[in-house]
Amino acid sequence: MKQSLQLKMGQHLTMTPQLQQAIKLLQLSTLDLQHEIQEALESNPMLETGEESDASAAETESKELTTPSEDATTQATAEASATSDDAEPAFEEEWSNDIPEELATDSSWDDTYQISSGSSSAASRDDDFMESNDTSEETLQDHLEWQLNLTPMSQTDVAIAEVIIDGIDSAGYLRVSTEDILEHLQKAQPEQFAESELDEVEAVLKRIQQFDPPGVAARDLGECLAIQLEQLPEKPPLLAQALTLCRQYIHLLGTHDYRQLMRRLRLKEPQLQAVVTLIQSLNPQPGAYISNTAAEYVIPDVFVEKVKGEWTVRLNNDASPTLKINTEYASLIKRADSSADNTYLKNHLQEARWFIKSLQSRNETMLKVSQQIVERQLDFFEHGEEAMKPMVLHDIAEAVEMHESTISRVTTQKYMHTPRGIFELKYFFSSHVNTSDGGAASSTAIRAVIKKLIAAENPSKPLSDNKIAKLLDEEGIQVARRTIAKYREAMGIAPSNERKRLV
Repeated sequence: MKQSLQLKMGQHLTMTPQLQQAIKLLQLSTLDLQHEIQEALESNPMLETGEESDASAAETESKELTTPSEDATTQATAEASATSDDAEPAFEEEWSNDIPEELATDSSWDDTYQISSGSSSAASRDDDFMESNDTSEETLQDHLEWQLNLTPMSQTDVAIAEVIIDGIDSAGYLRVSTEDILEHLQKAQPEQFAESELDEVEAVLKRIQQFDPPGVAARDLGECLAIQLEQLPEKPPLLAQALTLCRQYIHLLGTHDYRQLMRRLRLKEPQLQAVVTLIQSLNPQPGAYISNTAAEYVIPDVFVEKVKGEWTVRLNNDASPTLKINTEYASLIKRADSSADNTYLKNHLQEARWFIKSLQSRNETMLKVSQQIVERQLDFFEHGEEAMKPMVLHDIAEAVEMHESTISRVTTQKYMHTPRGIFELKYFFSSHVNTSDGGAASSTAIRAVIKKLIAAENPSKPLSDNKIAKLLDEEGIQVARRTIAKYREAMGIAPSNERKRLV
């Protein structure tokens, strides 16, 4: 093969460490950004928050009030400070020349790599560990074991009960069969459970099913509801029929086959309605109220308000602290000094300036994108979901002159606080559906219309997907029945046969 030289012209983006940092900060959520800022403050002595600089200024002012002005040491310090202040503007200009006015954070996914939004430092892991220990909550198993310790049982029954409790999920259901429990005990402790029988496990299970919360340790929904009915403090009328329904005909209630239920239970429609109302007052997931999951908080990145008839957008300045350069450390840098200490300070000063510039670029991009979203979705803020307009990433990218991947980074895990609630920025993007007049309707608006139609339907004759499609067609929105079913399932709404209710 013959070797040859060729010249090619092309454009490519060089991912400098500064650009990587700017893109990383751009795609971080508010909570992750706060962790990133805290790490930067701990690792870079040149960075400080606005509160720290205000506190140091107040401390300096108090010292000046208590120190005699005739002190020679004070005069020498003042002269040195004046000299450093004179040199500071030239020093600021020298280092600021290396930082552009605007950071080129706009890039496609092919130009960069995925950067993990989580913090991986040992210090942050230790902080998270300590925080999780401080805010730990009681689990359902802890709650049941506490009751087990207060219940008089033999050692054999306690061992069986502990295995049963381990097999209960977070919803309160026993997900292991009694046969498997007995087999496990006979293998783990053959000396103690070699001659044990299934009746012993069933007896212990009945004891645990009397624990709080009512309905716990049930093996299916019917048993769970029946246990709660048996533990009601006051015996309501038609209790026997309700127990029979839960134990034998719960599947008919799930399919809303009320005719079969009336025939099997020998009840009239008003009586069956009373039985169904009683069952609906029970808790199908008794373990859910004992939560062992940590609360998740959402901090809005931008606020949208209507001021004097105009919709305004502003950043949430409380979400992250204001960062500044520590002037005391910066004044220690000498121009012609190449010592290790001076180089250390120079490097950290440059890193601090890039970090502050990256934060400014993130805020400017966030504000610019949010303003475009509000401008294009004014009807949503005025009238609600049904007035949402179709909008894709390309629309905003074209308006702000950025790449679509950049808009995707900005709108992921970023939240907007509006008078209608808190929404992720991605919520305002949706595909379009053609209308009969040649226009387009947002899929979000169509979902809102479907939800409104179902909320106003007759419970005894719920709207089918085909009927909803016809109603939308009458309003000029052409949507297929399969699309209606997809939207309905995405909103967690059951089909018409399961929505049917007794009048």
